[in-house]
Amino acid sequence: MSLYLSSQSTKGPVAHIGSHPFSIHFAPISVPFQRRLQTLMVLAHTLSIAVFLTTYFLLCSIPLFWPLLLPYTIYVLFSPAPHSGQLSHRSPFLRSLPIWSLFSSYFPARLHRSQPLEPHRKYIFGYHPHGIISHGAFAAFATEALGFSQLFPGITNTLLTLDSNFRVPFYRDYALAMGLASVSRESCENILSKGGPNDEGMGRAITIVVGGARESLDAQPHTLRLVLKRRKGFVKLAIRTGADLVPVLAFGENDLYDQVTSDSHPLIHKLQLLVKKWVGFTIPLFHARGVFNYDVGLMPYRKPLNIVTGRPIKVVQSKVPEEGYVDEVHRMYVDELERIWEEWRDRFDVDPRVELRIVE
Repeated sequence: MSLYLSSQSTKGPVAHIGSHPFSIHFAPISVPFQRRLQTLMVLAHTLSIAVFLTTYFLLCSIPLFWPLLLPYTIYVLFSPAPHSGQLSHRSPFLRSLPIWSLFSSYFPARLHRSQPLEPHRKYIFGYHPHGIISHGAFAAFATEALGFSQLFPGITNTLLTLDSNFRVPFYRDYALAMGLASVSRESCENILSKGGPNDEGMGRAITIVVGGARESLDAQPHTLRLVLKRRKGFVKLAIRTGADLVPVLAFGENDLYDQVTSDSHPLIHKLQLLVKKWVGFTIPLFHARGVFNYDVGLMPYRKPLNIVTGRPIKVVQSKVPEEGYVDEVHRMYVDELERIWEEWRDRFDVDPRVELRIVE
């Protein structure tokens, strides 16, 4: 079913670009119930912060809850849980619920490994690209929907996110239960130095979306620009903690949304960069499909997501990493990313015109 709007049929804002009418294709009523559930799970995940924050403020409007909300709010602001490295709030039960299989099947998403990892070592997974919302990182490393524990038995992996997310009431409890932690240096070092058989972090891993908010602005379909040239903090972290580096490349992450391009709207792009500089993150102006249509909305497109983990890069531990050694390990890391790209791209039918570009 389609709805066509053109300048002849509307007297309001222009509803077409050039000679192409704006078209909305609605989903048929006969969509299988399983697909409806998949859409519901992705919608719930996408709106989770907004839902939890709205619930908190609604409760704040009711004086009856104030004696509970006041101490809870103070606890949220000062709790060390997101960066303590203890992972005491982590819930294997919640991470393994069948609902996450619905979430991953929406795209669908798959996790592939280049080789097994030794469970008596520690690891830093570097996830690329960031995309708009990093749906692949969540499916692969914050849930068991893609079988992380079966592919890498004996390894406890923690997906890292902005520390500010753990200051959002109610959402922070949900994130901690899903095994997420802060991406701060303190958090990374604590996770990789505690727990495991010898209480020194062996058998633990963290996943960092290396490109961060800056890379999200380059998330365009049929492109792969990785903000990585000057990103060496995660390499220094690996050397300080003695953790092996594991590059991860998500084929299809950038294809889940469309967004305003920097070439067509340079002023908007400059404003986004200023916002990132001031507050540490930015918001891409993106769109994709809706819940009941295929053309307008903030739901991701149903495009395959294939997350490939590379071969581990072992490092020599040093409390004070030398710059030359950092550069050497960084080059090895980039080389492994390029190997993943070249060896796996044909398997996932990547457009031959798409090139892997390492920028900034």
